[in-house]
Amino acid sequence: MRMRPTLNWFPDGDLPPGTSDWEPVAEALARGGALVLTGAGISTESGIPDYRGAGGSLSRHTPMTYQEFTADPQARRRYWARSHLGWRVFRRARPNSGHLAVAAFARQGLVSGLITQNVDGLHQAAGSENVVELHGSLDRVVCLTCGALAARSELAVRLTEANPHFAPVAAGINPDGDADLTDEQVGDFHVVPCAVCGGVLKPDVVFFGEAVPPQRVEQCRALVRDAASLLVLGSSLTVMSGLRFVREAARAQKPVLIVNRDPTRGDREATVRVALPLGQVLTDVADRLGVRVDDTRRPERPAGAPPGSG
Repeated sequence: MRMRPTLNWFPDGDLPPGTSDWEPVAEALARGGALVLTGAGISTESGIPDYRGAGGSLSRHTPMTYQEFTADPQARRRYWARSHLGWRVFRRARPNSGHLAVAAFARQGLVSGLITQNVDGLHQAAGSENVVELHGSLDRVVCLTCGALAARSELAVRLTEANPHFAPVAAGINPDGDADLTDEQVGDFHVVPCAVCGGVLKPDVVFFGEAVPPQRVEQCRALVRDAASLLVLGSSLTVMSGLRFVREAARAQKPVLIVNRDPTRGDREATVRVALPLGQVLTDVADRLGVRVDDTRRPERPAGAPPGSG
């Protein structure tokens, strides 16, 4: 029996307090071998809201579950209308100082790997390589019938051609690229099928209520085993997909350092939680270590990932 997805977490009992001292983060990076795990909080300075922080999208929006998407054609219509509009905005986002700092740390050999729970592609746009996208990427779509992959940019062209007059004004954008639209704004939005077999298309992301592919989980576990420490950036660790790696690192007695202004579900396993704005901390740490965070390295985002990439 599949359990309901965990959307929120509330502290139960006393948690270790956060600190304003980011020196332990600098020390862990200076030793090398730090595995980085990022969440939605690293992308807020790029204009993409998080789920659970102050003003987070869960206060106004319930993400679609995998079960709803696969079972209800009308739910898919709502999703693709909202996602098609949101993706136009999403694609204009650019990496911020946090993404650039992580890429700079990797270039200096201080980071052993990067796992992101985000689906926005901003780490790659900042220059990070070999990123494990735990929850997939909005740059790809997959057919639930035949398994064919396609670039999201190709689907965007097809959806625009099928809905030439679709141009509502959204009330907001969510971390998964889903725009806030009413049912009236969705209207009779036309969903296009897979170009290969005519089946149902889904973004190549892990929806709430859907399991992360086992081989991807094992890839991340191997990174945890090989790492000297785990550095969590901008994640509440509410969902088990990320929290499990914190617990595994803690069981292996590896330092777990969290940078997140609000308490997280992993605080009890953490060596320390730095309760400061993420971009500020990473910029200060880079200065402390003499690592240049080069803003001129921000490339334009690619038009879309080719099928099978990522």
